[in-house]
Amino acid sequence: MKVFKLKKELRQYLDEMRATGKTIGLVPTMGALHQGHLSLLAQARLQTDVVVSTIFVNPTQFNDPADLEKYPRPIEQDTVKLEQVGCDILFNPEVNEMYAGNEQWHLAIGELEFLLEGKFRPGHYQGVTQVVYKLFDIVKPDVAFFGQKDYQQFMVIARMVQLLNIPVKLVMCPILRDADGLAMSSRNVHLSGTERQQALVLSKALFWLKDNFNANHILQLQGQTADIIRHQEGVELEYMEIADGETLHPANKNSKTFVALVAARVGKTRLIDNVLL
Repeated sequence: MKVFKLKKELRQYLDEMRATGKTIGLVPTMGALHQGHLSLLAQARLQTDVVVSTIFVNPTQFNDPADLEKYPRPIEQDTVKLEQVGCDILFNPEVNEMYAGNEQWHLAIGELEFLLEGKFRPGHYQGVTQVVYKLFDIVKPDVAFFGQKDYQQFMVIARMVQLLNIPVKLVMCPILRDADGLAMSSRNVHLSGTERQQALVLSKALFWLKDNFNANHILQLQGQTADIIRHQEGVELEYMEIADGETLHPANKNSKTFVALVAARVGKTRLIDNVLL
């Protein structure tokens, strides 16, 4: 696996790959890799010739400086994991390689920016689009792979691609879960043993909803699912929404696709999860 720290060198190398007719797949990450990330790389392997993974903890998408500070950065372990799954290239830049001092960025992505996650993390999706645009510009991937766990983020990036006419195909890969149902997340390392048990209520509630879903009783089911979570000690629910899978507006019985999304704090750790209904 080749490791690059500088945009210029990565661009040059990828231009050479492209010149030989190779397709390029991109898996952008913030590191602290788990099986979920590695499943994206496996998909990229199947669909493209050269797989690029990026590890960059992007400061502009954190609205809480303490959260940025404590975000895990185990780069040595991450590098080993990438090599084991056959990643071709790791791009691991410093912040000053990605950002000049006084950059301004604002992309009018519309109401998607302010729903659900956007309500609880103002400015978050501006930071996401800013860094993903930069990565797309540097790597120029044919295909980019993202996880379903960040469903709204995928929709935001799809909107950006549409608005800015970026020639890239986006692939959403399914959520990977531990055997007990907890969605894999880099943040899970912050959970104590007790908190981890408490956190299982999120997937349990979502699976219950999936089993009992009926488009004629959306509000009732949403309330019942939220109650399951609220009754769990140690878990503070931020939102539980059955949304239209295409707009993220509250779903109604005429929606074509449905997704149930949840965010909650377990101890000091904020977790998100979702299921397609």
